[in-house]
Amino acid sequence: MKNVLFVCSQNKLRSPTAEQVFANWPDIEVSSAGTNNDAENPLSSEQIEWANIVFVMEKSHRSKVQAKYRSALKGKRLICLHIPDEYDFMDPALIQVLKAKVPQHL
Repeated sequence: MKNVLFVCSQNKLRSPTAEQVFANWPDIEVSSAGTNNDAENPLSSEQIEWANIVFVMEKSHRSKVQAKYRSALKGKRLICLHIPDEYDFMDPALIQVLKAKVPQHL
């Protein structure tokens, strides 16, 4: 079983969509969080430690995660999906992009 964490800024649109899309995939557990302090579910070191794979939506998220959680990231896969903040929650176009980019890393 792999633990997969999806990260965006506010944890309102992209990362919760990814969490929903992959919630029923076999052999993975999923969660999501946001890098901003006022995110719906702010990212914590416990979440990073829980995860085997951390997907971030943008380079800025990768930079924030690497800067703040460097020690917790040891041995983890940190993957940037390069998905801009231009989608709504459960946007069909976003779902299509996620299904195209994520499975190859699982």
